Amino acid sequence: MAANFAGLEFLATAVVVLDEHAAVRFANPAAENLLGVAARNLVGQAFLPLFEGDAALEKALTDAFVTHWDYSAQNVSYLRPGREPLPLACVLTRIDVPGMPLLAELRPIEQQLRQAREERLVGEQQANRELIRNLAHEIKNPLGGLRGSAQLLESELDRPDLREYTQVIIQEADRLQTLMDRLLTPHRRPRIRPLGIHEVLERVRSLVLAEFATGIVIECDYDPSLPDLEGDKEQLIQAVLNVVRNAAQAIAGSGGAGGITLRTRALRQVTLLKQRHRLALELQVIDDGPGVPEDIREKIFNPLVSGRDGGSGLGLSLAQTFVHYHRGVIECDSRPGRTVFRIVLPLT
Repeated sequence: MAANFAGLEFLATAVVVLDEHAAVRFANPAAENLLGVAARNLVGQAFLPLFEGDAALEKALTDAFVTHWDYSAQNVSYLRPGREPLPLACVLTRIDVPGMPLLAELRPIEQQLRQAREERLVGEQQANRELIRNLAHEIKNPLGGLRGSAQLLESELDRPDLREYTQVIIQEADRLQTLMDRLLTPHRRPRIRPLGIHEVLERVRSLVLAEFATGIVIECDYDPSLPDLEGDKEQLIQAVLNVVRNAAQAIAGSGGAGGITLRTRALRQVTLLKQRHRLALELQVIDDGPGVPEDIREKIFNPLVSGRDGGSGLGLSLAQTFVHYHRGVIECDSRPGRTVFRIVLPLT
């Protein structure tokens, strides 16, 4: 029976095939992994009791059999012995197979929410970048005139002590000019080459330890089996450096010593920015600092948003840009005493 569904064996999405009595007749490997049950133990079981007779799923099944249309149950709970129920979205699709008319596609709710959040963040980043660029243009235009006027005024001053004030104007104009240039300079596209992610991390580690000579300990928890990554070495160094330096500055700003952990792992069958990848790299930057202030946690990657006095708010925004250039995602989970920045990049 399973040979008839050989094409479903290789799907990354969990699918099961149901007969006219809503009993399971086939489950692919992804369904075995998701449900934690071998296919041979699923086949023959009634589908609905697996979800505690969920009313929405029962109605969707009934309607699918009666009307021959596709239906979905957005939130059903799969019962797992000895564990909490697993929330899933279930889509029922009619298929033209005698005696087995329904295909049920199962997806974790958490995965759907994460994908929606990733798409929202990408859209917000593009809109924010365009807004900031327009604003930077408007600020940059009068800066040249402001600086030139201060220089002319300084040359006309007879008292040297008054030049202190014109120097403040000139220096602040230069600082704003540098900031505007960083906002306006178009980022080059990545120059893709094979590289080892641990080489990138060791470079970042040495740079941060040189900058923060005391009080910061950086530990490494690397997966040595990871294959090479196709990416731009300089952009990835800058992206990771911005995240790790941000963690070090948070620890230093809290007035005490602290630790940062760089952790790498392999992930399989991952969806990033609507694309499915068989293999991906997960990089975690974990610190035990004070955490991201609650009022900016949802917008920490927006330009000009900073939780540190004197911060430009560009480091994490730039890190997100470089990660997106590599078809990856970056997210943050923070609470006092533990902040985790998670970067996921495709390896295939």
